[in-house]
Formats: sequence, C-alpha cells, structure tokens
Amino acid sequence: MFYHVKELQFNARVSKPDPAFASLLLEQFGGPNGELKAAMQYFTQAFAMRQPHPDKYDLLMDIATEEFSHLEIVGATIQMLLGGINGELKNAADEAEIMQLLDGKGKKEDFIHNAMLNPQFLVVSGGGPTVTNSQGVPWSGSYVNANGDPTVDLRSNIAAESRAKIVYEYLMKFTDDPYVKETLSFLMTREVAHFQMFEAALETIQPNFPPGVLQSDPRYSNTYFNMSSGADVKGPWNEGKSPGLGETWQYIHEPFEHVVETNGMLDHKPTGTDRTMKSVEAKDKALSQERSKK
Repeated sequence: MFYHVKELQFNARVSKPDPAFASLLLEQFGGPNGELKAAMQYFTQAFAMRQPHPDKYDLLMDIATEEFSHLEIVGATIQMLLGGINGELKNAADEAEIMQLLDGKGKKEDFIHNAMLNPQFLVVSGGGPTVTNSQGVPWSGSYVNANGDPTVDLRSNIAAESRAKIVYEYLMKFTDDPYVKETLSFLMTREVAHFQMFEAALETIQPNFPPGVLQSDPRYSNTYFNMSSGADVKGPWNEGKSPGLGETWQYIHEPFEHVVETNGMLDHKPTGTDRTMKSVEAKDKALSQERSKK
C-alpha cells in the first residue's frame, strides 16, 4: 500500500510568482521526460519483476514511489509560481507581492501576458498544475516503456533518467529564482542517483548483453555499413573491437556491391569473431534454461 506523508521530500520554495516559468516547469509534471512518466514507467515495469527478480521489483517500486514524491514537489512549485492567479490570492488585493506585480498598467499587462502563455492555468486548473507538457499536450501512456525483460527495462530507465536530468539542467537556465534553482538542483541530482542505481542493478544480471536471451547472429553482429557518401569517419564504433562482444569490426566501404556479391547477405560469412552458429545455439539453450528456472 502507499502511505502519503504530508511533508514534501524537499523543502521547495519560490521567491516570487513567475507564471511564465511555471508553464515551462509543466514539462517535468506531465511531459514525456517528466516525473509522472518516470513514476508510471518504473511502477509498471515492477510487476514483471516480482517473481523472477524480487530484488529488482523492490528497487523499481522504491524509485517509482520516490518519483511520485518528485511529482508532488514539481506540482507544489508550479502552484507557488502561480501565486498571482491561485484561487486563494484572487481576492487578496492587499497582498504585497501581488500589488507590486500589478502596480501600473504595464506590469499588469505583462503579468497577464505571462499567465496567458498557458491559458489553462486561468480557465481550467484555477492556478494549479495540469497533467500536460509545457505546450499543453496531455500526458500519454505511450511515454511508458515496459518490455518485461530486466536488461531491456533497466537500460530504458538509464536513458529516462538521462533525459530527465538534462531537462532540469535546461530549465535552470530560464529562472533567476535561487529557491527554484535549489529545488531543480535537488531533482536533477536525484536523476543522477537513480541513473547509478539502475546501472548498478543492470550489472548484477550476468550476462546482460545482448538484452534478452537469444544471442546475435555472428555473421552480422560486427559488420559496419558505410551508408553515406562523402568523407569516411572512423572511430571505436566501426574499427577495432566491439565493446559488447569483443569482435573486430568489419567495415563495408561499398554496401550495395557487398549485398549483391553475398546474395543479399545470405552468403556473408562470420569474420573477426570466434563465435559460430553452433556456439550461439548452445548459449541460447543454456541461457534460456537458466532464466526459465526463475
């Protein structure tokens, strides 16, 4: 069961209302890289892990629950940034911050303009966050990635934490409020922490490459096709040893000619690798039996 504690995980504060930044911050409330996405992704992934990987189930549920707490922090910050149009303050004409903000026609028009950057704040939510991104696009379950294999899902989560981290980093460039930056820094840092947790969890599953159970075909696993015309670029992705399987990259300079010569790759032979189809089949069977026991 879930148990809600009324105190925020982090003491979020703001210096003054900022409707424009509140609109931007919606990206981390209901956007594709936001806290709701992360919470629902890890929560959904956990079910497939409960029996075969109870330790991963515990990890995913713990982090999913923390992501819900981060959603609360983001929502509370948005509401504070919308102080000028919050229901409690609409009738409080003598509030010092609001009076200063609306002092004079120019400031009043500027405030209305900032608020109208996201009109839903005025006509739908009454000064609270909406489950949308910064452009008003509703949150979607299609943001959630859950494939049922721990090596796949953990890699997806590492990527999700990376994207969320960089969005917080970008957001900090659009506010001068020291309190808001303090909150965003905390949330950004937790993304880094979760990244490391998922990375460490992935390493406890051996082997974890390639993802899943079935191994890759040694005829094609280390072949690099030069698919663009112009200056050729070499690097560790197409020369030397491949990082996952330790095979030697085979650089195909003329892909079209090679495909024709090898009968559509059917006659392409394994090169630069010690793996064979027989060894791959044996590993498929052994790993399948091992995973099935769980």
